[in-house]
Amino acid sequence: MEKTVLYHFLTAVPEAAAIWSALLLLALGLLAALVARPERDSPPDATPDPAAEEAARLADLGRYADEVAVAAAGAAQNARRRREQWLAAQGEADRAWRAYDEAEAAARRLAGVAALPEPHTPRTPAEYAARERWLHHAAMAAHWRGDLTARQLADVLAHRNGWDPRRHPAEQEIVLARAVREHRRRGWRVAAERERQAWRDAELAADAARALAVEAYAAATAVRPGHAAPRPAEPAGRRPAPAGAAVASAQWRPARVG
Repeated sequence: MEKTVLYHFLTAVPEAAAIWSALLLLALGLLAALVARPERDSPPDATPDPAAEEAARLADLGRYADEVAVAAAGAAQNARRRREQWLAAQGEADRAWRAYDEAEAAARRLAGVAALPEPHTPRTPAEYAARERWLHHAAMAAHWRGDLTARQLADVLAHRNGWDPRRHPAEQEIVLARAVREHRRRGWRVAAERERQAWRDAELAADAARALAVEAYAAATAVRPGHAAPRPAEPAGRRPAPAGAAVASAQWRPARVG
């Protein structure tokens, strides 16, 4: 029995080894065929086409030039809008300055009158009532003109913060003129600061528009190397001129439109 088993084992091992060897050779052959197939199927001429590469490069440059041109047009429009806002703010500052200048002249003129002696009037209840009515009427008229705030008008009607209805109308007119002058001075300062901010915004917008216009010009030139592209025009007109000083107190004065 043992001899039979040994015999079968000795005869089966070479057959199994032969089968496994054949399978291994077949697998190696298939692997070599798969590896070598892309080389056989590849086109004989794989060199890049210079004309196609140049066309693709020009197409990319064209798309970039279009994008920059759109951005430059938007920046130019924004610069024009900022400049218009600056001009409007400049006009408001000029009007506020003229209003303050008129109030300053009126206050100086009334200050000269203050040196004169006060007119003699009887000190009666009717006289004081008339003075109070005059003060209230003058204060309300100034408020309707925009020369006094609602809080200032309330102070006048409540007779506080220096408002005394018993004073003579000539003296009350001087106090009222000074209050109007200070109110217009504050309004002018607010308008001047608004103009300065608008001028800075217009400067930044103009600089951005000019930079994008130069970039768009360079991109258009790169797309058409054989043709000269038109030079970009100023996107927002003339550059806003910086403001100067023109008041005796050395405060900032808004620039006037020339």
